[in-house]
Amino acid sequence: MVPAPEAGQPIRVVLAKLGLDGHDRGLKVVARMLRDAGMEVVYLGLRQTTEMVIDAVEQEDADVVGISMLNAGHLTLGPRMVDALADAGLDVPVVVGGIVPDEDLPAMAAAGVAGVLGPGASADEVVACVRAACRA
Repeated sequence: MVPAPEAGQPIRVVLAKLGLDGHDRGLKVVARMLRDAGMEVVYLGLRQTTEMVIDAVEQEDADVVGISMLNAGHLTLGPRMVDALADAGLDVPVVVGGIVPDEDLPAMAAAGVAGVLGPGASADEVVACVRAACRA
């Protein structure tokens, strides 16, 4: 289990693109937003697997995982990431960003996804979502 960040410690976020989705511009913008807010960001980049993300979470003592979805895989890959972290014994929330239709939000929440951010989310919204996921 990964403990929540202690007071005064920066939140550590692992960001990744799961699968073959090659659109990473938005995730790079999110990485900058989080860094500008004082968070430590580990950007894994494109074509990651759940196992690669879990390895990074363990090695980096991450507090949150952020994955970006632009390929309509959110209902599969989001819950798969949540389950893989739990199976590894890691209590780390998952935030999904990208194209997620409103009608899929309840299913994402039910699957344990801590937050969902859509296109055009402001820096304040992104930072608030990650902070809220850490407190949950």
